[in-house]
Amino acid sequence: MKNKTPLLFILLGLIALLLGSFFGVLSGMQYILPEFVKELLPFNRLRPFHVTSVVSWIILGATGGIYYYVSVSNALLMYSRKLMKVHFLLFLATGIAIYFCFFTGTMGGKEYLEFPPFLILTILLGWILFGINYFKSIVGKIANWPVYYWMWGTGIVFMTYHLCEAYLWVFPYFNNDFIKSLAIQWKSGGSFVGSWNMLVYGTAIFLMAKIKGDQSIGTQKESFFFYFLGLTNLMFNWAHHVYIIPTAPWIRIVAYAISMTEWIILIHIIYTWKKALPEENKIKNLLPYKLLLLSDIWIFLNLLLAILLSIPSINLFTHGTHITVAHSMGTTIGINTTILLASVVFIVSNINPEFNYNTKNMRWGLPIFNYSLLLFWISLLIAGIKKSNWMYFTKDIPFATMHDDLHWIYVCFLVAGIGVFIGLTLFVLPLMQRLLKNILE
Repeated sequence: MKNKTPLLFILLGLIALLLGSFFGVLSGMQYILPEFVKELLPFNRLRPFHVTSVVSWIILGATGGIYYYVSVSNALLMYSRKLMKVHFLLFLATGIAIYFCFFTGTMGGKEYLEFPPFLILTILLGWILFGINYFKSIVGKIANWPVYYWMWGTGIVFMTYHLCEAYLWVFPYFNNDFIKSLAIQWKSGGSFVGSWNMLVYGTAIFLMAKIKGDQSIGTQKESFFFYFLGLTNLMFNWAHHVYIIPTAPWIRIVAYAISMTEWIILIHIIYTWKKALPEENKIKNLLPYKLLLLSDIWIFLNLLLAILLSIPSINLFTHGTHITVAHSMGTTIGINTTILLASVVFIVSNINPEFNYNTKNMRWGLPIFNYSLLLFWISLLIAGIKKSNWMYFTKDIPFATMHDDLHWIYVCFLVAGIGVFIGLTLFVLPLMQRLLKNILE
């Protein structure tokens, strides 16, 4: 493969994934041992390191995959390799700058985007270049776009828009009004996640079409129904995050109704695809197939949790507890990560048909990752229930006492986090080695 830039995006994304897992373990250690590396990296810096790294993995993994799939398509060629390289260098330089700022304690942003606000300018420039390159490559070159082209394009456009929206707080009109500032923060954050879901779920449908060898998966009516359902969620699902803010009742009702639809169609698509997939195709693409099925299980678990969290009377008790963290972790790791790992394995296998992913490390890594993540998820749910009970149903019990009562839950949480890190490391390192070899060849 002459164009190595997509592989650079993917390699950098895998590095971010392992770093994010590592920072997560360090954060978990501080729950058990509050003084652990506190002088060097206190929790208020470790958390941004962890969150930013994991989000970067999703963005970089999806972006690299899209660049690769468009670049090797029989009907298409990427419009500009130069723009692609500039995009990569912008994201690489910005990532290094963000890490430096976190390490030195130079903050200034808001939750999930806690780096100094000026750094968003290079990130936005990268997304604009991505959009120009993508649409110049697609528009007018192919008729009757498959749904994944629509999803990728929509994700790019809305990601650019909602990143701009996330920084409206720098203007006094929003920043001087607590309600407006908080509402716009959660609105943009929720839609930001919906935007990257478009990129990731589009990748899932693309992989299903390629693995089955049936391009109709990308053009059938239920796939487009899922696309419009996802678009509706992207635009309106954020509202269930702001139940606690005084908003018009119809906004809450619409948000609740839309939340009930989340991910249902994707489960149906994957289930139908699995049923119809010929046995020889499963064997040929066994690992991507297993990873997509694994994402289906996590979609189901998180669907149940999302439906419960979207019910206003339950949301009141869970908001701000570890249950919200369980939902976000289960989604970003259980769903997005397994889909993107399936994409990485598919790409590596496509470039290197002789690549052996049946090594002991990869065979052990996947179940260690999956079962550890399940324990991790359950631990967070239990901790969230106990914290909610303390907040609303107990009196005169100090926070420190409640925190001490959760000690063994935090131990389980930490052990599970270490398991997730070990499992991912075992699984990902052979893929990174193979990608690096391809890049250097």
